[in-house]
Amino acid sequence: MLTEPTLEKLYDMKLDGMAQAFKEQLHHPSLNDLSFDERFSLLVDQQWTWQEERKMKRLLQNAKLKINACIEDIDFKAPRGIDKSVVLRLAACDWIRNAQNIIITGPTGVGKTYLACAFANKACRMGFSAFYIRLSRLFQDLSIARADGSYPSIMKKLVKAKVLIIDDLGLTPMSSPERRDLLEVVEERHGLSSTVVVTQLPIDRWHDNIKEATIADAILDRLVHNAHKINLKGDSMRKLRSNLTKNKDSEK
Repeated sequence: MLTEPTLEKLYDMKLDGMAQAFKEQLHHPSLNDLSFDERFSLLVDQQWTWQEERKMKRLLQNAKLKINACIEDIDFKAPRGIDKSVVLRLAACDWIRNAQNIIITGPTGVGKTYLACAFANKACRMGFSAFYIRLSRLFQDLSIARADGSYPSIMKKLVKAKVLIIDDLGLTPMSSPERRDLLEVVEERHGLSSTVVVTQLPIDRWHDNIKEATIADAILDRLVHNAHKINLKGDSMRKLRSNLTKNKDSEK
């Protein structure tokens, strides 16, 4: 029989899904009743599914998301000001196709990063590339890259991601090199890709954090004006869950 050579060729061509489907057909004689077209269609379908799953895993791995968050797991009952209809509408990812941004603001602990990672997770599941980074780490990486000559390479990586999550904007005032770096990143991405900004700082206070008025205007122009804005409120979810745990322990 030509079974083993055929399987070897399929694996050599990296058609693992088709090879697995072929082996399954060999162990199910009932499939012999199907036409050639039907059996071949099953082989192609499984190869396509295998490639899509492999692509999704690669996108999620490359995204480096801080939290393994999913839209389906968001707690809409907690009083945080989350509009479920808005979140579900954004989950369709049209904002990515239209190169729009999302700005998530609110106090610490209310789930800003979780929500941002959930949007990025959904983006990866729909075939878009994503990348998560804290702003302080972004500035650090760009500073090192400028010194060792890898600046073009890291900028290409930041620009290439269809969804870039910038977390913790506004924790400390920006220095001159930092605000220029941020402008460079958002300028290169503007109109081509989507950026998700996560911050405790209200948008009307970004100018004070960036300091240089001209650069601040340019950054806000590229991030804010085509952005979907989500302002979370309420107490820290970490504090709430901690209190629930304590209450449960006290009941024992």
